[in-house]
Amino acid sequence: MWADLSYSLASGRDRTLTRRATRTFDLLYSLRDASPQRRVAKFEEFAEDTPEGNLIRVIDEHGHRLYPGIERPAGFPVPKPGMLTSDRFSNVEFGGRAHRILEHPAVLDSQRVLIVIGGQLTDNRQMVSRFQTGLFAAIPALLAVSALAGYFMSRRVLRPVGRITAAVRSISIGNLCERLPVHGAGDELQCLAETCNDMLARLEASVARINRFTADASHELRSPISFIRMAAEHALRNPKLDTECKQAFQDVLAESTEAGRLLEDMLTLARADASRFELSFARVDLGKLLEDTCEKMRTIAGQKRQTLTVDTGQVPVVIHGDRAHLRRLVSILLDNAVKYTPEGGRIEAALARNGMEARLRVEDNGIGIPAELLPRVFERFFRADPSRSNVDGAGLGLAMAKWIADAHRATLPAESVEGQGSVFTVVFPLDR
Repeated sequence: MWADLSYSLASGRDRTLTRRATRTFDLLYSLRDASPQRRVAKFEEFAEDTPEGNLIRVIDEHGHRLYPGIERPAGFPVPKPGMLTSDRFSNVEFGGRAHRILEHPAVLDSQRVLIVIGGQLTDNRQMVSRFQTGLFAAIPALLAVSALAGYFMSRRVLRPVGRITAAVRSISIGNLCERLPVHGAGDELQCLAETCNDMLARLEASVARINRFTADASHELRSPISFIRMAAEHALRNPKLDTECKQAFQDVLAESTEAGRLLEDMLTLARADASRFELSFARVDLGKLLEDTCEKMRTIAGQKRQTLTVDTGQVPVVIHGDRAHLRRLVSILLDNAVKYTPEGGRIEAALARNGMEARLRVEDNGIGIPAELLPRVFERFFRADPSRSNVDGAGLGLAMAKWIADAHRATLPAESVEGQGSVFTVVFPLDR
């Protein structure tokens, strides 16, 4: 806008000067047969109509004024005559003002003359200056308005993106039936949401097939494993068994018991993934539950000469939960601590109330977990390193513990330093 205004004013001034030079030449040409006095009188009369501060002169090829009657503005420098063949424009500063000068060569009565037309540029420059000042003054307001408009427009445009992002974050393996919101705008966001929904449908179908297979396989394998266990128990009652056969049946019984426990865990997790597992919630005294579970684990810890201490705090902690599964959660954490703590080690179980939450902490000074593997300890069938494979287990215990914690709206953070021990803390929210 500023450049267009400046150009328009400059080109308009040049056109005005050109028209004025043409009128001057037409006047002088019409007076070519008049007397010198009449020429001077008419020229002076024509020059009187020139706006204030402008210039009109006619000089010969030697630089002398042909019509010297009017000097306006007084003392204005006369351009030096030259061999001009076309109009020439120039800018001249005089009297503190800027002037635009047009030198228009012409021929009058076989005499070469130079018609000099000048127009002041002060008004034009003042107009451009005022416009520039107003423009600079308006720029902050324009920027503010543009920023606000851009902010609200971007918020409106990106609002569907925020909803899609929130929906994606809320979808996990437990609620693959959820779908992203689809807006009928016909744009790329709608296409993205529909594509993601198709992908979620395929994932849901695949996970459902896997869960069905796991549940069916676990259920079908329970009967033969139960039969093997009963057969081994029946065989062990035979007093005629020799030592070698008795040891073999004891090994079969131990392995079948472990396999049965593994199948039960797999079946429980499969049902949990399919949202077909219901918990029985009631009021549970966490302190009493922790003491009972630790008392049962002391026998196993004593076999490795480990010290198991328990601290239930001074304030009773009662939560709303499933007693059997909470006992299973505590047992898993204590069992892991016993397994991965060397002989003569130390295991501490503590319960404390902190504001509106209860913290159940199990700490050991065992072999620890490498920092790079710590985020994966709750994955199913995950074993941290080869050295841990010497310990009995299939890698489902912590996955089961994590599921039980999630079912009780609790968190289960893990801390560990390799070679120094591990700390597992279950944080339960308490009702007001």
